Amino acid sequence: MFRNTFQSGFLSILYAIGSKPLQIWRKNINNGYVKRITDFEMQSSVIEICGANVSTCFLSCPSNPKQTLGVKMPFLVLLIKYLKKYFTFEVQVIDDKNVKRRFRASNYQSNTRVKPFICTIPMKLDEGWNQIHFNLTDFTRRAYGTNYLETLRVQIHANCRIRRIYFTDQLLSSKSIPDEYRAFSNANEDNAEEQYQKQMANDPNAQMVQGEGEEQYQQEYHEENQEEHQVEQVEEHQVEHVEEHQVEQQQEGNAQENQEQPPQENNQQPNEGGNPPQQEENANQNQGGEANAEQPAEQTGEQPPAQ
Repeated sequence: MFRNTFQSGFLSILYAIGSKPLQIWRKNINNGYVKRITDFEMQSSVIEICGANVSTCFLSCPSNPKQTLGVKMPFLVLLIKYLKKYFTFEVQVIDDKNVKRRFRASNYQSNTRVKPFICTIPMKLDEGWNQIHFNLTDFTRRAYGTNYLETLRVQIHANCRIRRIYFTDQLLSSKSIPDEYRAFSNANEDNAEEQYQKQMANDPNAQMVQGEGEEQYQQEYHEENQEEHQVEQVEEHQVEHVEEHQVEQQQEGNAQENQEQPPQENNQQPNEGGNPPQQEENANQNQGGEANAEQPAEQTGEQPPAQ
């Protein structure tokens, strides 16, 4: 359906406000219903789907089973209200190996199971409206080790209320998303904050309680700072005492080592001629060598003739 269209930003496949919100969706309802109602929390029209069995009560897109969505954007976002009942949805994709994979997320399953053609994932929903972000690229890579190419089909099963279902090419912060793509608009949040401030300003009891709470907070904060300051002083005193004790022990150890070691005497004295001992010793060696050299000459002298 959308394979030949330019896909960028946001691509909505269901929006509860409009003349035909389920124009491209096919209804499969058994022991249940699908209708558009007004949600008092949202203050807007929403699609409610409920049924006795989640597997036999669902909406499927595209409406023609032979067609595919052809959406290449990797993030699927669902604005869903939790009705404290079983709920599940399915997404069918195709990967770079040309294999069709299905991902089923439900709030009645506790473990993740990966099979060749379907991966079931547990999902936890908060009370009220939820904004579900489904990263198709990451799930395809983690479950099957392949690359996500495009989304083929989307199925929303009972039981839930739907505000909008759309694809996006990137996840944005809540303040960067337009109001129509959010569960609650920024204007509603700002109005709620303004109403709270006005209520606090007009209610004297609220002001009194707020003032008492502020004074109590300041007193507790002051006491905590005093305790921390005392603890820091004690720790600093202990550290200084330990350092001084270590220095004293080191000084005492050095003094004992100096007392135990005897003084080294220098037995080498200079000779009368002022020559250093080394030179004098060498001189004596030279004299001895000359004497030894002359001694053989005396021994080899002429012998007196025999009488």
